[in-house]
Amino acid sequence: MDGVNNSGVSEFLLLGISDSPEQQWVLFWMFLSMYLVTVVGNVLIILAISFDPRLHTPMYFFLANLSFTDLFFVTNTIPKMLVSLQSQNKAISYAGCLTQLYFLVSLVALDNLILATMAYDRYVAICRPLHYTMVMSLGLCIMLLTLCWALSVFYGLTHTLLMTRVTFCGSQKIHYIFCEMYVLLRLACSNTEVNHIVLIATGCFIFLTPLGFMIMSYVRIVRAILQIPSATGKYKAFSTCASHLAVVSLFYGTLGMVYLQPLQTYSMKDSVATVMYAVVTPMMNPFIYSLRNKDMHGALRRLLLGKVFQRLT
Repeated sequence: MDGVNNSGVSEFLLLGISDSPEQQWVLFWMFLSMYLVTVVGNVLIILAISFDPRLHTPMYFFLANLSFTDLFFVTNTIPKMLVSLQSQNKAISYAGCLTQLYFLVSLVALDNLILATMAYDRYVAICRPLHYTMVMSLGLCIMLLTLCWALSVFYGLTHTLLMTRVTFCGSQKIHYIFCEMYVLLRLACSNTEVNHIVLIATGCFIFLTPLGFMIMSYVRIVRAILQIPSATGKYKAFSTCASHLAVVSLFYGTLGMVYLQPLQTYSMKDSVATVMYAVVTPMMNPFIYSLRNKDMHGALRRLLLGKVFQRLT
């Protein structure tokens, strides 16, 4: 990847959501606060799971990786956005834009695949509880996670390499908070039919296939829960997958608001939906998984109290 593409473009201008200095100041502090909350929340989740042996289970293994992905995801986009909001230098190099695009596409796909893997974990835990330990072995968990990473890396590389073939001319102003696939394709002045075809084909495989798998998993989970005779047993079984279901709904809901529309109708009004899946979802995930989760509460309490005790001694 060189510094310019075949049309001679060396940089883009990230103009963000608003041109108003007053609004940019408000947006800066809002996004900075959200970024700090996201970083602290996901780091605490990772540390709590890493240092508490009680949480060394497949569910929390995948949750720690989901938190790492969310942490990496927001760090890929928000710091540059904060610099653009705070300074007059809104330029991002061509190579920097494609790098941001690669990590954005790859990490969204990785998020999605990890959520599908977590749905399988919940399916085995509820529908095949006696075989859970044997089925969800450490070797299988590592293999599933490796597959998730491999597919997401391939997905990101495919679209980034295809983007290097696109010619840009005219205005290089991006009225957006980061370099996003649809926005860049709207700026293209060359034929992007191949990009569209590959985007649809790979998108169906990377996103719709895991979504279908998750729906099937939860249909079987609901059937299994309904067969539990006691109301307490039903509540306990459902509570083990309620957090995951909430995160899946938030992820696909915000993602669908952005991408379930033709490229021709894609406009700046979709910036709000993009902020939802790019900033709000990673920020909310630690809260959703910590809410009403006694194991996570205990792990966080022991982690924080342990750090305080170390300082006092």
